[in-house]
Parts: sequence; structure tokens; C-alpha cells
Amino acid sequence: MLTRRQTLLLMTALGPASALSACGPNLPSRSNSDPNTVRTYWWGGDLRHELTQKALGLFKDAHGDVTVTPEYSEWTGYWDKLATQTSGGSMPDLLQMDEKYIDSYGTRGALLDLETLGDVLDLSGMEKSLLDTGRLENGTLVGAPLGTGILSVGVNTDILEASGVDAPEDTSWTWDDLMQTSVQISEWAADEGKDIVGLDGFGQGGDQLAAWARQSGEQVFPRSDETLVSLDTIASFLDYSKKLVDARAVPSVSAQIEDTAAGVEQGLFGTGRSAFHLQFHTQIQTFQTSSKAHMTLWRLPALTSGSPRMVNKASMYWSISSRSRSAQNAGLLMDFLLTDPGAAKALKIERGVTGFPDVQDEIEPDLDEIETICLDFARDMQKEVAPTPRVTPTSGVGFSDDFTRLSQAYYFGNQSLDDAAQAILSSVQGMQS
Repeated sequence: MLTRRQTLLLMTALGPASALSACGPNLPSRSNSDPNTVRTYWWGGDLRHELTQKALGLFKDAHGDVTVTPEYSEWTGYWDKLATQTSGGSMPDLLQMDEKYIDSYGTRGALLDLETLGDVLDLSGMEKSLLDTGRLENGTLVGAPLGTGILSVGVNTDILEASGVDAPEDTSWTWDDLMQTSVQISEWAADEGKDIVGLDGFGQGGDQLAAWARQSGEQVFPRSDETLVSLDTIASFLDYSKKLVDARAVPSVSAQIEDTAAGVEQGLFGTGRSAFHLQFHTQIQTFQTSSKAHMTLWRLPALTSGSPRMVNKASMYWSISSRSRSAQNAGLLMDFLLTDPGAAKALKIERGVTGFPDVQDEIEPDLDEIETICLDFARDMQKEVAPTPRVTPTSGVGFSDDFTRLSQAYYFGNQSLDDAAQAILSSVQGMQS
């Protein structure tokens, strides 16, 4: 089931399903009366804003008859604002969409079928397995993936080298190895009087449980031929996470919550105060920029050595409002941002490694060291990645919030391990569709 906040957001943004059917007369009015103006909305930090504005400038040079109105915000504010805009009939024409919400907005008719824009939007060069992550269960393409993001471990190599800790190879390391290495780094930092930890946090993110489940041969949102995450798997995840805190491999749970609230650039990893951080791999660019440290990427640790079962995830999507009067020009802008060599070089891979192999080759010579690390990591991992998971269904939008709340009940001692694991399993079971 959804959290109260998520339920209210979706109800406000999308209304009853009947009102959002493809031809329903009660859809919000079209928000943009000028077909030559494209309102474009995205979330992200300072680096993303800077790169996006540069690419939009190139589009203006090439298509001076189209006016682009940019809007952006940080992650939380983005979804609140989008919900309000959609409810009020002022949804942006071209907007970033996330895996967690694309089914919710798409199945209620708020997003345009991109395959109706074939005369201005050519997605044929994108890797099919990635492109298909933007399709609804009925096959309608409502999102064009901006790139691939792979959940991985960001590594601050400056801290690792200064500590002298002999870290294991990421091709074979396990979760126990991560704990041991993080403990050693935390102990070194304490002895040196440094405000540094081994790992900045673990155990409250739904994507982390999903990775743990995959390594157990299960899924949080399984397809018909897959197995739902089990009670034992959830319990083992919670138990491991608590052991990290007890061993001081990570900060206290309260400190982890504060660190998350501080944001990407002001948190422990973003300010160079933790050696390890779990993130989707291209985010390492922002962390290196903010921390000024040298960084690299490692595979996830595994439950069974050598089997991390990482997966490609659409880092995010470009979508178009189904009510846009500027759909053709929004499609033209989307095509430009995804495939134009100049735009690709301006945007680089901050939003993920592009799914267009030709564009990868085009931008490669212009990438700096950390960007090249991201590109090479994505390419190398294609030999190892597990099948792409199912997109989060509408019923599962509230999973991350629910999981965070329920896991914290255990970490703070308000529930036993068994009770917390059962509560999480019951929540997941209620979100299956």
C-alpha cells in the first residue's frame, strides 16, 4: 500500500483513472497555448543545471523558432510541484520522469505515447533492452531513458590510500568484506582524530533491499516467472544492516538520517568524510566535484562471492505530457537532447551513460577522467548484469517510504527483527499487482 503522502500526491496529480483515460473529457486542460513554446522541467543539482542549460542553448541556436522555458528543482520539491501542476492542468511539456513514478503517471494517461512522434523523435538507435524499460505493461512507450544507472559502490581512493587498509578486490568481495573493511577505516580515522567513516550508511533504502533480494534469487516486484522476496531474506538484510551500526562500520541510524537530509553534496561522501557510498554509478561525478577527492567505482559486494547480480536501471526518462499543445516541438527537443552530438557532449553522462552506442563513441574523447570511469564501468558491466527488473508498478510507488519507516522501527528498537521483517513483507505483498 502507498504511504499517506504518496497516496495524496498521486490522487492530486492524476485524479481518478477514468478521468485520465486517453480520450476522457475530464482531463485537465492543456497547459500551454503556444505550440512553439516548450516548458521543460527537471530535477538535479548544480552540475546538472549547468550542463542542461548549455545543451538548451545549443538547441536554441539550431531551432530558433522554438522557445524553451526551463524549470528545475531538487528531488523532493520536484514531485510535489509536478503533482500540483498536473492537477491544475499546467503539467510541463517535456519533463524528467523516474522509474518509481512512470507507471503511475503513464497508466493514468498523463504521459504521451512517444511512438506517435516518429517524424521528430527517432529512438531506433537506442539499445532495445534499455528503451523497453520506458514501456507500460500494455507496450505503450511513455518514457525515453536518458541513460543507464547501475547501483554500485563509490570509492574515495584518497581515504582508502591514507588509511593503509588492504581492501579486497571488488570482483570477489562480499558484504562481510565490506563490513570488515569499513570497520578498519572507521577505526583508523578514530585513532587519527579524523571525522571519517568507512561506509556512510546502509539499510534504509529500498534499492538496497532489492539488490540483496536479487542476490538471493528473489525480487521485490517479481514478474510472473520470478520469486517474491522472502521473510528470511528481509530479516537477513535488516540483521546485516544493524550489525554494520553495532560494529561502527557506519554511523548511528540517527546520524545516517541526518546525512541523507543534508543532501548529495553536503553529506559525508560528498564532503570527503566516508570511504564508501552506494549510489547509481554516474552520481560519482557530482560526489567528486563536491568533495575534490579522487574517486572510482566498484561492483556491489555479493552474498556469494563473484555474484553481485547488478542490473541496468534507466537512470531517468524524458516524458511528454499527453495534454501538451507543444508535443511535436517537445519531441524535437527530446530527440536533440538524446541524439545530437553537440548536446551529448554538453550533457556528457551526468544523467547516466547514454543508451545510444553511436553517441557513446561520439562523446568519449571529450570525457574527463571520472566521466571515462563511469562510461567504462557501464560498458564493462554489460558482460555481467542480470536481467533488468520490472518497473515499479503503480501499487508500489510508496515502497521506498514504507520500507524506510518500517526498517527504522527495528533499528531504533521499537520492533523485534521478526516483527519488522514480517511488517515489511506484508507491505510488499500488499503492493503486488
